[in-house]
Amino acid sequence: MDFYEKVYSVVKQIPFGRVTTYGSIAKYIGHPKSSRTVGWALNVSHYTKIIPAHRVVNRSGILTGKHHFQGINLMQQLLENEGIEIEENKIKNFNIIFWDPNMNLQSFKTN
Repeated sequence: MDFYEKVYSVVKQIPFGRVTTYGSIAKYIGHPKSSRTVGWALNVSHYTKIIPAHRVVNRSGILTGKHHFQGINLMQQLLENEGIEIEENKIKNFNIIFWDPNMNLQSFKTN
């Protein structure tokens, strides 16, 4: 499984109403210094339609990837539809709804 496939596999497992970070995904897939590459993988526009990329935010809970979604506030609207509160482009109660793949998923085997 290549880097992008690993990213997509993790993002597909983020539960409804929860969010994770680019850095948490990077660490989980064995590339802890590649959070920007995780963001790039999610930036590929056609993937945002088949995986819940709106559930991935920066380490402070800010919707840094929102400009990659169609519409002015689509990322925010998708999160709010899941019951997530957002104020000034930042998730409220981020520490409560944060989902850490490193604590919730079995690691990928690296060969």
